[in-house]
Amino acid sequence: MMADYATLTKTIASLTEGETDEVALMATVACEFHHADARFDWTGFYRNVGNDLLKIGPYQGGHGCLQIPFSRGVCGAAARTGEAQLVPDVNAFEGHIACASSTQSELVLPVFGKGGRLIGVFDIDSNLRDAFLQADSVSIAAILADVFRDI
Repeated sequence: MMADYATLTKTIASLTEGETDEVALMATVACEFHHADARFDWTGFYRNVGNDLLKIGPYQGGHGCLQIPFSRGVCGAAARTGEAQLVPDVNAFEGHIACASSTQSELVLPVFGKGGRLIGVFDIDSNLRDAFLQADSVSIAAILADVFRDI
């Protein structure tokens, strides 16, 4: 089962309409994505807590790393550069942090709020190599922008 982004966009918009609490929004988004696509083995947020540090936020799946500096890993790269990181093989990504040994590929998108404030990153891991497409990145980024733009 692959994500139906048109339906996911409508579902998430309906579930999050009027909500302004970041954590509540993150929990809902992580849950909806996690159950939307068989490729998604772990879905969750790492929150920007300042001092170039991300801390675990709401997620679905096995345990995640508790904290990730901007200087390390795929999540750190997304936070540091403000750009999506689509990694077809995490073993080939220098500095990859293996929070779970089953992760083979990863898609991490920065999450921005009002005024371009970096709220954190949205991390999707797959136990399949080369699981993500550029189209996934574009569709997910659009949903994240809709949910968090006024937060």
